[in-house]
Amino acid sequence: MKIDAVEFFYLSMPEILDIGDGSQDLLLVRIVDSTGAIGWGECEAAPLVSIASLVCPKSHSACKAVADSVVSQRIDAVSDISRIGRLVHQNSMDVLQADHTLSGIDIALWDLLGRRLNEPVYKLLGYPHAYPKMPYASLLFGDTPHQTLDDAKKLRAEGFRAIKFGWGPFGHTTPAADYDQLAAAREGLGADGILLVDAGTVWAGDFEAARARLDAVKHFRATWLEEPFRSGELEEYRKLAELSGDVKIAGGEGCHNFSMARHMIDYAGIGYVQIDASRIGGITPAKQVADYARAKGVTFVNHSFQSHLALAASLQPFAGIESDTICEYPVRLKPLAWEATCEHLTPDRNGQIQYPEVPGVGMTPDVVALKKYLLDVEIKVRGEVLYRTPVL
Repeated sequence: MKIDAVEFFYLSMPEILDIGDGSQDLLLVRIVDSTGAIGWGECEAAPLVSIASLVCPKSHSACKAVADSVVSQRIDAVSDISRIGRLVHQNSMDVLQADHTLSGIDIALWDLLGRRLNEPVYKLLGYPHAYPKMPYASLLFGDTPHQTLDDAKKLRAEGFRAIKFGWGPFGHTTPAADYDQLAAAREGLGADGILLVDAGTVWAGDFEAARARLDAVKHFRATWLEEPFRSGELEEYRKLAELSGDVKIAGGEGCHNFSMARHMIDYAGIGYVQIDASRIGGITPAKQVADYARAKGVTFVNHSFQSHLALAASLQPFAGIESDTICEYPVRLKPLAWEATCEHLTPDRNGQIQYPEVPGVGMTPDVVALKKYLLDVEIKVRGEVLYRTPVL
């Protein structure tokens, strides 16, 4: 079978707020093969930039539109997905958005192949079983410690044993203000809860600023401190990890290829590597990271703060690793992200996320609900229309 079409859909909330919430817009990917079979994916990236990378005019031999390496390619087996990914890397090496754009395509190819072969993606990845994961409720720090306290109490009452607070005001003012936020999170979560802290790269290479908060993070018994620095700041990560004691350092969501993630595992001293399948290049490289992390004794954790299509895709790469038990679960999604799929992954009576035993990734976009969020986009160069919003 051949790939007949790669279609991108730019969906957005009416207003985009200046907050660390990736559920405010969405780039949906639909791939159609020569039999009419469909696979769905999602990119974690600025949608318009990724659309441009899909269709951009050729600049030179290593700077071609991503679509040129995908359309008309055969898709008959798992090996074809890797082959197509290699073509994209070869032909779009200098298109810096290519890995983000490939992410949604790769996910859609796994979904298409799973649907065609009537198998869940995790089985196509070689896992005989999918183990349930314990979701941690993922949300932003409140604007005030009181709001953080209230959010933590509510989520614990909803049954979440683990909660991650991140971004918001944390790290932007004083260590004392951050101490108050951590105290509120711990109080609301309870003494026996699992507290996770996400600094959102706020210190950007400023090792001393991160170290100034470390005692408070230890005092309130956080399991990890996530992304104190940007992904490439390996020396700062390593130095902080040497001082963090029982608090593990987590990172990796900013990695947009396998090599970046491997460097984080090998040189940054992290205890948890957090990989977003809709950012790193898809399920294919995310599975590579999961295998590598396991061999190196580092725990793999999904990253996802988008729709449940992206969430389900992010879970596939470590579905069959029994020892890696915790997964990110965004709990304050914007209506767009929640309405994006007909199905949802919700905790069962034991508070666990179970993998859907259905073909493909397991999520179906709700095209009726999504139409009200669809943006009309056209890209034209020299009078030729390179992209126009497809019919959803």
